Amino acid sequence: MSSSFTSPGGQRAQTPAQTADGTTRTGTGALTPGRGVVVSTFTDYASAQAAVDHLSDNGFPVERTAIVGSNLHLVEKVLGRMTVGRAALLGAASGAWFGLLIGLLLSFFTDSTWWLVILVGLVIGAFWGAVFGGVAHAMTGGRRDFTSLSALEAEEYALVVEMDHADHARALLARLT
Repeated sequence: MSSSFTSPGGQRAQTPAQTADGTTRTGTGALTPGRGVVVSTFTDYASAQAAVDHLSDNGFPVERTAIVGSNLHLVEKVLGRMTVGRAALLGAASGAWFGLLIGLLLSFFTDSTWWLVILVGLVIGAFWGAVFGGVAHAMTGGRRDFTSLSALEAEEYALVVEMDHADHARALLARLT
């Protein structure tokens, strides 16, 4: 079941999340079907956040708002090539942290050479991390020889406010420069 908000121009926008009883909720407040209006739209999420922050700074009940992204796209930025050597290096770094943690825990039970226990834990962790990192990457058979970061982005972000508070929100946003 899908509910929608009505904007001042009569356009319908999809709600951000809906519970089983058909009520749409954001944060600790609730936006109910047909009671929200789009008071402003933004091309980036940071601007929408800044608008809500502005409303909050001016005493507006922000629990009556929602930021609704539309036309979502998955963007994957390729950071670089992944080789067996690089996978081993990243595995060594990860393993070194784990080995350091184990070395620190075991050093509580030693008398005089606590630093040696920490150092041995770090070295053993780095070694096995490198082995597992390199072997794991080699086993992929070159199917994914790159590293990347993924992000979900929207074309537009609508600031939706409960109908009872829409005029107040518009007045406050008019002062935002």
